[in-house]
Amino acid sequence: MKNRTLLVGLTGTIVTKLSKFIRPIISPLIAIISALLVGVILIIIAGASPIIAYTALFQESLLTYFGFGNTLTKMTPLLFSSLGVLIALKAGQYNIGGEGQIYLGALGSALIGLYLQNLPTFIHIPLALLAGFIFGGIWGFIPGYLKAIRGVNEVITTLLLNYIGIYFISYLVQNPLKELNAPSPYSPLIAKSAQLPIILFGSLAHAGIVLSLITAIIVWLILNRSTLGYQIEAVGFNPNASHYAGISVQRTVILVMTLAGGLAGLAGSCEVMGLKYRLFDVVSPGYGFDAIAIAFLSRGSVIGVVLASLFFGALRSGANVMQRSAGVPVTVVYAIQGMTVLFIAMSLALEYRVKK
Repeated sequence: MKNRTLLVGLTGTIVTKLSKFIRPIISPLIAIISALLVGVILIIIAGASPIIAYTALFQESLLTYFGFGNTLTKMTPLLFSSLGVLIALKAGQYNIGGEGQIYLGALGSALIGLYLQNLPTFIHIPLALLAGFIFGGIWGFIPGYLKAIRGVNEVITTLLLNYIGIYFISYLVQNPLKELNAPSPYSPLIAKSAQLPIILFGSLAHAGIVLSLITAIIVWLILNRSTLGYQIEAVGFNPNASHYAGISVQRTVILVMTLAGGLAGLAGSCEVMGLKYRLFDVVSPGYGFDAIAIAFLSRGSVIGVVLASLFFGALRSGANVMQRSAGVPVTVVYAIQGMTVLFIAMSLALEYRVKK
């Protein structure tokens, strides 16, 4: 009898833990499937076969060696920047400035890679990554400080800082940092000792993907197993109650926005150190904006961010192949991304209505 009771209790614990793990994944999964079904309609309207298009899209991005490496490469900046959006969201802050923070992070790493020479790899790479984190962090600190001290809406400041960051880098690579006689606006190559090694031989996948996954674990630990994570959650849930509980709301807001900027900055670092090996005009094709969609798709879960980043990375990786194989415009992929977020927003609104 005693053994039976223990077995029932153990089974109940396992079911509860599994339910806790699976529950946050169900809604995003339904949203993705719904978006893909809408994508079928768009592909048919475009005059192509959905089976051929989706086969090309996912076979190339997930089932081929080079394609999967390309997916991981595109997943890396998405994961870094969406972790930045997520940690800000936990504190009730909307970090729309991931794009600009990516550019600043790329600048920080590029400067270390260009102007510090003859350093051992084990010093040069961490130093360049740290510079990317600091530069991105400064770009996140500005709106965090303005929000905490002056009450300036962080959505507006982060959005505007995107443009300042992008045009600032554009100016630099067209003028003082431009390689001599280069046909396009880009800097000279960074030192080899600052370049991230390739982890899948013959593909584009670099060590940045490992770093991004380790960062995801660290962010999970901070949010779920630390006092800081509790403070962030508390401020996001109720700033007034947090203030009366002795938590410094201003300090927490500044800290999470700085961390968010630093994480996005690492995305830029990896683009320079692992992919292009130089600073260039278009550091990011919109990773910072995709990160907002990924963070919402994850519904506050770090595991969800990892999975959603992989999904978005696969979409970006296979989009061009889908266009070549099935003649479907790449814009259909962006429509699927948008539909995914729309369905998530609808499910959240529905849940809110039911709870109310």
